[in-house]
Amino acid sequence: MGEQSRETDHAGTSAARWVRGPGERRQAFDALAEASADGIIMLDDDSVIRYANPAVERILGYPPGELVGASKMTIIPERLRHVHAEALQRYLETGNKHIDWTYVELPGQHVDGHEVPLAISLNEFVHDGEHYFVGTFRDISARKAVERELEKQNERLERFASMLAHELRNPLQVAQIYLDFVHDDGDGATVAKIADALDRIDEIIEVLLMLARGNDGVDGRETVDLSEVVADAWANTSTGRATIAVTTSQRFRVNRTHLQQLLENLFRNAVEHGSAGDGPPDGTSAERDDPPVTVRVGPLDDGFYVEDTGSGIPEAEREKVAEAGYTTDEDGIGLGLTFVAELADAYGWAYAITESAEGGARFEFTGVETATDE
Repeated sequence: MGEQSRETDHAGTSAARWVRGPGERRQAFDALAEASADGIIMLDDDSVIRYANPAVERILGYPPGELVGASKMTIIPERLRHVHAEALQRYLETGNKHIDWTYVELPGQHVDGHEVPLAISLNEFVHDGEHYFVGTFRDISARKAVERELEKQNERLERFASMLAHELRNPLQVAQIYLDFVHDDGDGATVAKIADALDRIDEIIEVLLMLARGNDGVDGRETVDLSEVVADAWANTSTGRATIAVTTSQRFRVNRTHLQQLLENLFRNAVEHGSAGDGPPDGTSAERDDPPVTVRVGPLDDGFYVEDTGSGIPEAEREKVAEAGYTTDEDGIGLGLTFVAELADAYGWAYAITESAEGGARFEFTGVETATDE
C-alpha cells in the first residue's frame, strides 16, 4: 500500500494525496485519457505516435490501435507536413517555439481525407531519458462554421450599408434641390416634390431591410400589373432623352415597392450606361446626332425581361457587373445591379444577363410568381 504525504496548495490550505506506484499511476492516467472528450496523442522525438486515446477516433476517424507506431504525419494534411517537420527539427536543435504551445489552431487530417479544424495544446516531458511530446486537441468545426456565418453576415451588412448610401442619394438630391426653392416658391408644389422624395427614401429603407433579412423579409405580396409598375418606375427615374416601350400585360404576385425599386435600378443603369449620346440624365444637354437609348420591358414564359438599345455589357463582364463595387463610371460606386441581383435572389428568381437584338443589355428574370385569375 502506498504511503500518504501532505502538501500545501497555493491558497495555503493543507491537501492530501496518495503517492502510488507506477502501475496505479498508469491506470489513473488511462482512465482519465479514455474519459476525455479531447483527443490525446503522445509522440517521441522521431514523431512516432506512442499513445492515442479513444477520442482521437471520434475526432479524426483513426482507431487508436492503428495510430500507435505510425508517424504523426498520418494525421497532418499533406500540404503542411513539411512545415511540421521543419518546426520540430528547429525546436529540437534550438529549443525555440515558433507557435504558442498553450493554444494554437491547426487542421488535422481525417481518415477519409478531409481536414478538421483543431484547437491544440502541446506539452513535453522526459521519462527514462526519453523525450516525449503530448498534444491535446478538440474539434472546433462547429465554432468555425459559426465564425464563417458571422463573417458572411458582416459582409452582407457592409454591402447593404453601401447600398443604402447609393439608393438614398438620388431622392435626397431631389429633396435638397427643391428645398432651395421653398422660400422663393411659396406654393405647395415644391413641398409636394420634397414629400415625394422623402417617401421614396422610406420605401428604399423598407426594401433594404427586406434584403438584409433574405427570403424571410419578402412580405406584402399582392397582384400587380407590370406595365403600371413600369410607368411609376420610369416616372421616378431621371431618363433624359431615353424612351420606354412596354409590350406586356402580365400580372405578378410581388411586393409592388420591391418590383418598382428593381425596375428603377435597371432603368437608371440603361440610361447612364446605355449610350454616350444620351448626355446627363437631367435632359439639359444639347441635341445629339446619335439616337437616344430605348428601354423595353417584355414578357417571358415565367417572368419578364428588361433590355435596351445601348452599348451593352461585354460577355466577359456579365458575371462581374452584379458584384458590389463593380462600375465603369469613375463617379459611381457600382451597387445598382448588385441591388437588382440581391432582390431577385431574395424572391428566388433566376437572373441572367444577355444581349438585346441591337447589342444592348438584356436582363431576364424567370421563376416569377404569376397572378392567377380569381
